[in-house]
Amino acid sequence: MKRYLHSDVLAILGLVGLWLLFFWRLFTPVAADQASLAQGDFSGQFVAFGAYQYARLSEGEIPLWNPYNNSGLPFIADTQAAVFYPPRLLTIAAARLAGGWSYHALEIEMAFYVPCHSLLMYAFARRLTLRQPGSVFAGFIAAVIAGYSGFTTGYPLLQLALLEAAIWLPLGALGVLEATREQRVRWPWLLVTGLALGLSWLAGHPQTSYFMTLLLVAYTAYRCFSAGVGWRSFVLMVAIFGAVAFALSAVLLLPGLEYLTRTARAGMSYDAKGNGFPFQDIVQFIFPEIVSVFSPLYAGIVGLVLALIAVVKRQPQTAFWATVALVALLWSLGANSPIYPLFYNLLPGSAYFRGQERAAVLVMNSLAVLAALGAVVLANWQSRPASAGARLRSILRLLFAICLIFAAFVVAAWLGARQQYDDIVGPVVRSTAVAAAVVAVISYLTSARARAQARWLLAAVLVFELFAVGMDAEAVYDPVPPETQLSMTPPPLVAAVLEDSDGVFRVDGFRGLTDNFGSLYGVLDMRGISPLFLDGPYRLIESEKINPRAWELFAVRYVFSDWQELPIPSTIVERGEDRYGPVNLHRLEDPRPFAALLYEASLVDDREAALALAADPGINVRAVAVLESAPPVALPGEAPEETQATVTAFKPERIEIAVRTPEPAILSLAHPYYPGWAATLNGEPVEIMRAYGALSAIAVPAGEHRIALVYDPFSFRAGALVSAAGWAACVIMLLAFAVQGRFGRRA
Repeated sequence: MKRYLHSDVLAILGLVGLWLLFFWRLFTPVAADQASLAQGDFSGQFVAFGAYQYARLSEGEIPLWNPYNNSGLPFIADTQAAVFYPPRLLTIAAARLAGGWSYHALEIEMAFYVPCHSLLMYAFARRLTLRQPGSVFAGFIAAVIAGYSGFTTGYPLLQLALLEAAIWLPLGALGVLEATREQRVRWPWLLVTGLALGLSWLAGHPQTSYFMTLLLVAYTAYRCFSAGVGWRSFVLMVAIFGAVAFALSAVLLLPGLEYLTRTARAGMSYDAKGNGFPFQDIVQFIFPEIVSVFSPLYAGIVGLVLALIAVVKRQPQTAFWATVALVALLWSLGANSPIYPLFYNLLPGSAYFRGQERAAVLVMNSLAVLAALGAVVLANWQSRPASAGARLRSILRLLFAICLIFAAFVVAAWLGARQQYDDIVGPVVRSTAVAAAVVAVISYLTSARARAQARWLLAAVLVFELFAVGMDAEAVYDPVPPETQLSMTPPPLVAAVLEDSDGVFRVDGFRGLTDNFGSLYGVLDMRGISPLFLDGPYRLIESEKINPRAWELFAVRYVFSDWQELPIPSTIVERGEDRYGPVNLHRLEDPRPFAALLYEASLVDDREAALALAADPGINVRAVAVLESAPPVALPGEAPEETQATVTAFKPERIEIAVRTPEPAILSLAHPYYPGWAATLNGEPVEIMRAYGALSAIAVPAGEHRIALVYDPFSFRAGALVSAAGWAACVIMLLAFAVQGRFGRRA
C-alpha cells in the first residue's frame, strides 16, 4: 500500500508540475513575460458578468435581474452567469480579499479547472485499472490527455462555462464505477455522481451537462449489465443521482427553464442548430492546426495509438468507451452526419442546443479512458507472445509511412508556394516527428529488452505533443499582462455617459461600449452578447444596427457609433476609439423617457401582431400604446396638460415611479415584460400588461400615484428552497457515510 501511495503522490506531483509549466505565463510576476487570455467571449461575456455578480454579492444582494445588458435580463436565469456555482463564489470571495474584481481573478479560476479535470480523470483511470500493473502510468496518461488535449486547452478556456461544466465528468463516472463494483449496489457512491452532475449543471453550460447526463445514464446501464445488476436497480440508480443533481442545481435550473422558452433561441430551426465539424476536421486526430484555428479533436498521437491498442486487445470496458467516442464523433459532425438528425428527432432534449461540435467533450474524455486502458496493455506487453509485438510494430511503421508521405507532399507544396502553405507545414512536420518518436518508443517497449521505467518516455512524448499545440496558443493567449486587456475603470467615452445623472436612460452600445460591458461599467445598454436574449426585445432591437425605432421604445439617450450623423437629430458630445476604430458619442436631442404616460391604445390579437405594429413607422409609439388586451381604464384619446411620470428609485430588482395625471392613462415603461415582476399602485397589486409585444405597461387611473415594480420570481424561490434542502441533505449524508466507512464497505 505504501508503495502504491508513493507512486500516486509522485504522479500527482508530476501533474501539478505540468500544470504550473503549462500556465507559467499566467503566474509569473515578471510583467514582460506575462500572457493573458485573449479578448472575446472570455472578456466580453464572463469577465463582465462576473463583475456584476461580484458587485451585487459584495453588497450582500442576490443578482436576480441585470438591467445593464440586452435591455434587461433575468440574471439568475442566464445559465452562463453561473450565479451559484461554488467555484465562482470562491473566486468572488478571493477577489474581494485581494481588493476587487479583476481580469486576472477569472483567469486564475480558469487555470484551476484544468488540474481539477486532470486529477479527477487520474482518479477515475486509476480506479478503473486498479490492481493492474501499470495502473499509475495509465492514470497519468489519461490525466494528461484530459487536461491538455486540443479540446480542453482550446476554445473552452475562453468559453469558460463549457470548461466548468465539463470537468466534473470523470467524478460522475467514478461514482458509477464504485457503485457497481459488486453485484449489490454501493448506494452511497451515487451521491458522488449526483454531486458531480449537479455541479456541472450549476456551471452554466447546459449542452455540456446534457452530454454528461447522457453519458452517465449509458455508463450506469453498461455497468449494471456487466455486473449482473437488475434493471430495477438501474432505474433506481439513475433516479437517485438524477434527483440529487436536480436538487443541487434547482436554484438555477428552474429559473433557467422559465427563461429558455422566452429567448430568441427558442425559435431556432434545425438548420440553425445542426452546425458541427466539417468532415475535414477529422484529420486533426493526427495533424492539428491545419484546418481550423482550434484542434478540439486532438488527443495526441500517443493517446490515439494507445486507444487503438486498447480496442484491438479488447480490454475490459473498451467496447463501451469506444462506442461513446465513435457516436460522439458522429454527433459532433452535426447535420453533416445522419446521427444528429436521428437524435434530434428521437432523443429528448437534443433539439434544444446548437453547436453540435461540442460533443467533442465526450470524444476527448472517452479517448483519455481508452488510452489508459491501452497503457495498461502496453505496460504488461512482456507477457504477450513476441509475434504480437512484431505485428504492432508493423502497423505503427505503416502509420508512420502514411504520415511521412503526407508530410512530404505538404513540404513539396510549401517549397512551391510558401505563403499559401506556411501555416500548415510546421504542424505537419511536427506531427510526423512525433509519429516517428512514438514508433521508436513503442517498438522498444514491446521488445524483449524493454525496462518498465522506459514507459515514461511515452508519457514524455505525449506531454511534448500536447503542450506544443496548446501552450501559448495564439488563438487563446495574448503576450500582454492581464491588466492591459481590459480596464475595470470606465474608458472616457463610457465615463462621459456615466456623468449624466439626469434620470434613467439607456444607451446603444453596439460600438464604443460593446460586448456585455454595460454590466462591467454600470451602463444601461439595450444591446449585449449574452446568447440568451429575450425574444421580444431581441426582435425589436437587433433587426437593425442603426435602429431609431428601438431607441425610442427602449428609452435610449446616447448612441455610440462611427456615423457622423444619425437618422434622427443628435449632437456629438464626445469622440474616441474602440478596438474597431473611431467612435462618436451621440446624444439624442429628444429621447423618450424611461417612464411615459400614454392616453391612446391600439389593440391587437397577439404578440406577433404587437411586434409588427411596434415596428411600423406609421405608429407613434410615444403617444399610442400597442396592447394585446383592453386596459381596465377608459383612455381619453388625447394627452392632457400637466402630466408627470418620474422614476424616483431605480435598482435592479425594484423600480419606483411617481405619477400625476388628470386623466386615466397607460404608464409605458422601457422595461422588458417578463414573469416574476409584480407591480403595486399605492400599495395595492396591479396587473402588468405587455406593450409592443415586449415591454411593460400599467394602467393608472386619474390622480397622483406611487407605483412600484419588484422582481421576485417564484421559480427562484422554489429552486432556492429545493437546492438549500438538497445541499444540506447531500453534505450530511456524505459526511455520515464517510464516518461510517460505507464508501469502502461492500454492501
